[in-house]
Amino acid sequence: MSYRRAVFDTISGKLRSNKVIVLLGARRVGKTYLLNTVQKGFEGKSLFLNGEDLDSATILTDRRVSSFRRWATDLELLIIDEAQVVPEIGKTLKLLIDSFPTLTIIASGSFAFELSNRTGEPLVGRQITYQLFPLAQIELSAHENYLETRQQLENRLIYGSYPDVLQMTSEADKKDYLKELVNAYLLKDILMYEQVKYSHKMLQLLQLVAYQTGQEVSYEELSKSLQIDRNTVERYLDLFSKVFIIFRTGGFSKNLRKEVTKSSKWYFFDNGIRNALINNFLPPLQRQDIGLIWENYLAAERMKYNSYSRKNPFVYFWRTYDQQELDWVEVIDDVISGYEFKWNDSKIKFPKAFVEAYPDAETHWINRDNFIDFVTGEI
Repeated sequence: MSYRRAVFDTISGKLRSNKVIVLLGARRVGKTYLLNTVQKGFEGKSLFLNGEDLDSATILTDRRVSSFRRWATDLELLIIDEAQVVPEIGKTLKLLIDSFPTLTIIASGSFAFELSNRTGEPLVGRQITYQLFPLAQIELSAHENYLETRQQLENRLIYGSYPDVLQMTSEADKKDYLKELVNAYLLKDILMYEQVKYSHKMLQLLQLVAYQTGQEVSYEELSKSLQIDRNTVERYLDLFSKVFIIFRTGGFSKNLRKEVTKSSKWYFFDNGIRNALINNFLPPLQRQDIGLIWENYLAAERMKYNSYSRKNPFVYFWRTYDQQELDWVEVIDDVISGYEFKWNDSKIKFPKAFVEAYPDAETHWINRDNFIDFVTGEI
């Protein structure tokens, strides 16, 4: 089954803008398939290049307008997959977009830090950036009704929503695929472009973070457990976020001294990756960490929705030193919304300190009855 990606229409609407469209995302989330789909639907002269192909890289690194004219004249759309591999790709993109006023370029990459660094400064005012994630519920909803989404929930809590995984019917195949993804591809870009002394420590760090999903993480404790310094721990976590493995939320505070603000929580963009890291694919009813994977699923789906809708609120958790807490807080234009995630169906009372400190804030509890509304932006 092919899925229409949430950014397809947005990108298609920019194809005659004489801009560089940068598409970022982890490996295997479907960037190449999306780019091929965009090219097929484009009515004009187009060219698809792959930065990992030596011939493609050679013509892209020959930065002379006279050389570009040999193959780029009359081009209206140039697509460069794995653009981060091409040396000084930013300079190439700038020269191309400046030299050919009818040209639009789409450059994709799986390493956010490298590609944004190499394209960022030279392309100020010429660049539009989008992100692609494992399939989001807002994309899956085009292929399934409410009941089918409910029926697929437990499967997605365990195996996630990478496009290839969703095509598989065998649980053994899903497990093998996710383990291979973790072992062969997850850290590939970091190890290729960064000077990392202890690659095995990076994997161990990810495993520790997986066990603490949605919980406040102590960098000092991680440092002691791995016997590496705190700065290295923070650097590795930052790199993991730049290759779209994990993302961070910080503590929210606006009014109270007793609110926790210096801690961090980390979530995985995909539950399947999280579970593969700790080699736990047990079904929800047999898991002791069901609350953690439920919270991670909701957080990841909400982040995807916020990115694709271009709302991009500030996102936090909220806790006081006397242990009153909320899992998720969003702030847009000073409008505060607080959410509490519960796997069971019991209603809860929202923390008194939060309600009193932020009387105008919206509050919602999210469980299996209304989660679809949350992950698709209805609440």
